[in-house]
Amino acid sequence: MSGYLVRRLIESALILLGITFVTFVLLYMVPADPARQIAGRSATAETVANIRDQLGLNDPLFVQYFRYLGNLLQGDMGRSYLQRAEVADLIAARLPASLLLMVSAIVTELILGLTIGVVAALRRNRPADHTLMIFSFVSISAPQFVIGILLLYVFSVQFGWLPIGGYGTFAHLILPSITLGFLGAGWYSRMMRSSMIDVLEQDFVRTARAKGLSRLHIITRHVMPNAILPVIAMIGIDIGLFMSGIVVVESVFGWPGIGQLAWQAIQRVDIPVIMGVTMVSATAIVLGNLIADLVAPLIDPRIKTK
Repeated sequence: MSGYLVRRLIESALILLGITFVTFVLLYMVPADPARQIAGRSATAETVANIRDQLGLNDPLFVQYFRYLGNLLQGDMGRSYLQRAEVADLIAARLPASLLLMVSAIVTELILGLTIGVVAALRRNRPADHTLMIFSFVSISAPQFVIGILLLYVFSVQFGWLPIGGYGTFAHLILPSITLGFLGAGWYSRMMRSSMIDVLEQDFVRTARAKGLSRLHIITRHVMPNAILPVIAMIGIDIGLFMSGIVVVESVFGWPGIGQLAWQAIQRVDIPVIMGVTMVSATAIVLGNLIADLVAPLIDPRIKTK
């Protein structure tokens, strides 16, 4: 396990290095001029040129990249062009809100998705199965901003049960979590249904039935631990999906997380902030996949780490 962990950590570091390079090159190619954004529309060409020189924007691409990479390795993500604050401080202030929303969304999608998948598998080819699979198809197909707006209209505008936006209480968390977890619930339900059906047809399940074990015991002790393995792998990937979808959801609900920070930075071409959010998101994705790979063998000892 230790050798596998070391190899995976090295692979993760290389992936993150590649992400920094690709993101930096793409931002370098953006036609917008950050110096002009900082100086303002009324600034003279001389002022803009001085700002570009101070920020090192006139240096070649690789000089800028390796300078950024060297600072990053020292824990310095740079300074926001427009907010005049350290990027690390800006992200640190917003990250707890995003992590809270992400964890809540994962819990929401797992509860919905696994419940629907198990019930559909146990009621295979029956009306309940067909109804639940239609729900899964709708949840997968519906855009998140549409789901968010509909939930706001129904539960906030029409009934007034939940706040229309903001942050700070459990009530503020409910609608964003459901919106973000709605898509994943559809994927998990379909995946869990297929996996459950496959496991239910295995010989060891027939043997358990022949021994006279109860249906509940067979499902909870034999079927579920085997059927849930694909779901565990999917959770790590889901973190990446959340990091992309969280921008939309945070904007709809006014949630003060890094998604909203990234959107503001993109609108203003604040490159250090965009790079910082990208690195935090990429790190979360890599760690999520790594944790999923390490947890899977603990649940099923037949999976070997090599």
